[in-house]
Amino acid sequence: MGASVAPVEAGGGAASAGATYPVRTDEDLITVRHAVRAATVETGFGLVDQTRVVTAASELARNAYIHGGGGTVTIEFPRNAGRRGVRLTVRDEGPGIPDLEAALADGFTTGSGLGHGLGGARRLMHDFEVHTEPGKGTTISVTRWNTQ
Repeated sequence: MGASVAPVEAGGGAASAGATYPVRTDEDLITVRHAVRAATVETGFGLVDQTRVVTAASELARNAYIHGGGGTVTIEFPRNAGRRGVRLTVRDEGPGIPDLEAALADGFTTGSGLGHGLGGARRLMHDFEVHTEPGKGTTISVTRWNTQ
């Protein structure tokens, strides 16, 4: 049976088409970070919010690469009530997350990391949604809205 986490804040709104990037190598992780930074600049985010989004993207893409055996990151530009945002959808076809609540807790790690990846990404973004099913992979969608 799959598990999911509802959005932290209801986002809604239509998303304009973005681009999808593979996450299969260390170089792909760098490409994703650069693409996400460019998306935040295009959307008019200030430096602090740019850093928040890039940090979340880096954590989520690295998780897909390491734990999910690779995947994709899609960048979109939603609009809602006059606000512009950056939405990242990270997909993998890995083993899924067996205990989602534990994985979202600070300090949880399956490796040598600090255990702030999923929970940290959740705190950095306005909207956060996870769909995971053991043996079928994980899809995480996060959005940060430009409040300037």
